[in-house]
Amino acid sequence: MKRITLTYLLFFATFPVLLAENDGNTLQKPHDHPVRVETLVDNVMKNAPRYAGIMHDYHSDLYVKGRLYVRKKNLLVRFVPSAFRLKKGVKEYLIESYSELHFTAPDIYDQKVKAVYGTVDKYRGIGGDVLDYFHVNIYAPFLLHSKLLSPLSPTARKYYSYRIDAVTKDNEHTSYRITFTPRNRSYQLVEGYMVISDQVWSIRELQFSGRSEYLRFDNLIKMGDVDTDSEFLPQRYDLNTTFHFMGNVIDGNYTAMLDYRSITLKEEADDEEEKTFTRKGKDKYDLTDSYNLQNDTTRYYTDSLTFDKLRPLPLSPNELHVYENYYLHRDATPEKSHTQTRQFWGQMGDMLISNYTINFNAIGNVKCSPLINPFLVSYNGRNGFSYRQDFKYNRLFTHDRMLQVATRIGYNIKHREFYWRVTGDYDYWPRKRASLHLRVGNGNRIYTSEVLDDIKETADTIFDFDKMHLDYFRDFYVDLRHRVEIANGVLIDVGFSTHRRTAGRSAGEEEIADNLRNEYRSFAPRIVLSWTPGQYYYMNGERKVNLHSKFPTFSIDWERGMKGIFKSTGVYERVELDMQHYISPGFMQTLYYRAGMGAFTDRDQLFFVDFVNFSRNNLPVGWNDEIGGVFQLLDRRWYNASRKYLRANVTYEAPFLIIPQLLKRTRNVLNERLYLGILTMPHLNPYIEMGYGIGTHIFDLGVFVSNTNGKFTDAGFKFTFELFNR
Repeated sequence: MKRITLTYLLFFATFPVLLAENDGNTLQKPHDHPVRVETLVDNVMKNAPRYAGIMHDYHSDLYVKGRLYVRKKNLLVRFVPSAFRLKKGVKEYLIESYSELHFTAPDIYDQKVKAVYGTVDKYRGIGGDVLDYFHVNIYAPFLLHSKLLSPLSPTARKYYSYRIDAVTKDNEHTSYRITFTPRNRSYQLVEGYMVISDQVWSIRELQFSGRSEYLRFDNLIKMGDVDTDSEFLPQRYDLNTTFHFMGNVIDGNYTAMLDYRSITLKEEADDEEEKTFTRKGKDKYDLTDSYNLQNDTTRYYTDSLTFDKLRPLPLSPNELHVYENYYLHRDATPEKSHTQTRQFWGQMGDMLISNYTINFNAIGNVKCSPLINPFLVSYNGRNGFSYRQDFKYNRLFTHDRMLQVATRIGYNIKHREFYWRVTGDYDYWPRKRASLHLRVGNGNRIYTSEVLDDIKETADTIFDFDKMHLDYFRDFYVDLRHRVEIANGVLIDVGFSTHRRTAGRSAGEEEIADNLRNEYRSFAPRIVLSWTPGQYYYMNGERKVNLHSKFPTFSIDWERGMKGIFKSTGVYERVELDMQHYISPGFMQTLYYRAGMGAFTDRDQLFFVDFVNFSRNNLPVGWNDEIGGVFQLLDRRWYNASRKYLRANVTYEAPFLIIPQLLKRTRNVLNERLYLGILTMPHLNPYIEMGYGIGTHIFDLGVFVSNTNGKFTDAGFKFTFELFNR
């Protein structure tokens, strides 16, 4: 079949303009063709699910070339985690990479970089945020890993308008160019066009453009020809981006080309897999053949001679000029002591405002969050402002054994409480997920269980925490556990936890009550058993990596306090049951539910009610925290006010949920959430909390209301920075 050549001019325009070369083909005006656009779109949508899953596996070589031009820049560009270090006086940069790409259905991309070249110092390949634009299944309901709603989604007619822009005929097929525009302004909707072939109703080209808070993008995808092996696969990407952030403007132009070495369709793979399972007895939950090591640790090439042999496209004169300027500038830069000084203070500036890594030769590296980072600040009406800072140390040993040490510090301003925690994890047998875990830190301030007796004697109608005398104790804890996966999806933790709680001062009190000690200690063996039926996984070398499951995760957590060991002063028993699950009820939708119960039993002497699954985190956490598994408005004193609890939480997340139905200009809202939580314990029969939240590129906001024993109790909100975390 002759190739239809279309020269297009469409970049953030309000209406498409088509310039077509005939090349022997017949170009018709849209109104001359009797087919309605609704019929064409219906035909493509009906075939899209089959085409989306028609490909089982392919191997290809991927070449990516990117050219960056800095229009404006200032110091704030260092806030961008993925930004490379810009050089003074240099406006143009060129980057190239050559990789092996392995795709496995439904959406698994394994990319190994084989060669990199460019004018960026310490360049290691195209960043993951840009690579997403080159990993697009154009027939899937969404684009960029669920970030964008596809115009071919079954629900797309609610959000897009379609129009036939041009019709082209040749001897075999008729091609239609259909433009699509969003009905509402949203960062999750795009505009552009698609060129489709009749009879087979597959796509020859797809162009879509859109924007986020700080990025404009325009992506053109050219597919293989009809009746070829690559008919349903992309051949080339042309991506244009413009990055805007607080006075910084950077243009990016990328070209990606794929050269397929092998293609396996789903029908062929199903027959082969059935034979493999029968012959080898292979575990159906093992997806190792689909997943491989994402970051290849083998050496990749960085020299120009190697890249000259690999590059499928010759460089343009302007691109050659960029390389020449780079080498001239590098060779002409004198080695002076004050240059090293500037580099040192530049690195110190990066540490203040950017994520950074400190490498120690032969012993590992430390990954740190910025020292001055407003994006780790949150505000909650109940707990006020909080700040958090993280440091992480990682070291990989032979046979994929790994040591990780993480330190977290934080401060809650309202309660004037400083928190710290050091966590050490050593995976010594990664194939069995066998590891040692040590956690040391200070917990939330807590009061003694004598208060529970006072609460028990208090009538529900007059109960008020503020009228009670609460003697708080500071908590220092050590938690040591050994974890192993005894069967696929079955984990068992065995260890112990110990606490030392020392008396603090109550509000307005100088000394604690005479009948209380200044210090209480506890020592408790602990067993945690969790089970996830149907757990999918893959082997990354010697390391087993668990993925997802269609079923919930069930767990039981048992702890028994023992008197006399390490000066332990009391006996108690804690049991908690928990179930939680993520499911996807529809396109770009997530339903998260969690239910659990817990109780303290067998009390002997004074002890502290401190549950594990029912607890409060007073430090900042973002959109993907346990916001669906905690209660935002519940007074934190309730978490230690009962020896038993029963709770359930449900969170539903989807875009275009409420706000787009009320307002047309809702571009900044990426996701919306509905929350429902129910808690039952003495004096709370029940406590109900409902909420609504929105997620944007910059921040997350949730609004909540609560009801206690059938009466309205409180209203409040939670605010957390989320910039660059999506």
